[in-house]
Amino acid sequence: MGNLYIVSTPIGNMEDLTLRALRILKEADIIAAEDTRHTRQLLSHFEIHGKQLVSCHAFNEHGKVAELVEQVKNGLSVALVSDAGTPSVADPGFLLVRTAVEQGVEPTVIPGVSALTFAVTASALPVDKFAFRAFAPVKSGQKDKFLREMLDSGMTNFFFESPYRISKTLAAIAEIAPDCRLALIREATKFHEEIIRGSAAELAALKREWKGEFVIGLNNSAKKGDSGSGEEE
Repeated sequence: MGNLYIVSTPIGNMEDLTLRALRILKEADIIAAEDTRHTRQLLSHFEIHGKQLVSCHAFNEHGKVAELVEQVKNGLSVALVSDAGTPSVADPGFLLVRTAVEQGVEPTVIPGVSALTFAVTASALPVDKFAFRAFAPVKSGQKDKFLREMLDSGMTNFFFESPYRISKTLAAIAEIAPDCRLALIREATKFHEEIIRGSAAELAALKREWKGEFVIGLNNSAKKGDSGSGEEE
């Protein structure tokens, strides 16, 4: 029996790759990557050459996971990586982990950076309990329902949003709950990293051209009489 590793990779700053992740990538027989071109750049940066790279992404993972698990059972070491961050967190990985566990292969998780955990820490919002909602829907009706569920939840929620839709999303939140507290995390760990905090109305009023990758944190619990401290009285 070989080993299956689920490896977290940097979301921007290459120095965030852990020493353990670096060792695993050097030792792995096969690296299953969301985008082999992107992963090849990562490996090249750390002078890791000659690795067998196979693609495992949202459009082919149903057909790939059985093959990868079989290779582990045949004694090979397989490392799964996404383009950035931790596999399975809004990235491919869940199907491989589930299939491996069902077939008696226990994956080894190599923890590391994640845009979600970065946002949870940086948001300055109450996170004694929180929810992660992955990517916001594109269609307006579905997005409205998505936003209202989070705003009515009584806890902090985090989700990813595209730079092409961020202005409309901020405006939609402000229309429903202008006093809702928001944290906008842009380009986490990258050169242009930026964290903007304020009410939904304040952030929606910003006039700028948005670029980069975004995580939005929101908390509307104040309307329910929650002080937002995360502490019991």
